Amino acid sequence: MTTCEHDWLYARIGAVCPDAVVFSDREGIIRLWNRGAELIFGFRPEDALGRSLDLIIPEAQRSRHWDGYHRVMATGESSYATRLLSAPALRRDGARLSDEFSMVVVRDEGGKIYGVGAIIRDVTERWQREKALRERLAELEKR
Repeated sequence: MTTCEHDWLYARIGAVCPDAVVFSDREGIIRLWNRGAELIFGFRPEDALGRSLDLIIPEAQRSRHWDGYHRVMATGESSYATRLLSAPALRRDGARLSDEFSMVVVRDEGGKIYGVGAIIRDVTERWQREKALRERLAELEKR
């Protein structure tokens, strides 16, 4: 397979992946937004590209998010390259969802941090089922 074929294959996988594939630059501005991101969050690419990640971050979590984001930009390191991070997020209609994601620091040819890429999955249904089970278990333990 040639480099060109690899590049095309990566682009196709990212474009059609049902998980969100999002890239944001050093300032947290969305620069890549795939079809999966559109399906999960409800924003078309033209509504998300060029906007801050605040678009999908609930207000109550923004301070913590930006603290971590700026730390990654300063150090170039994130433990979420090999672990999943669970976090609430927002849909276009204002509904909250639960997501899990991994992220990678992306560097330019000179090694300078360019931004971060994330693969995000909506796990709201699983989270709701687990919450219902925990509540049911707590209720049974009270008896």
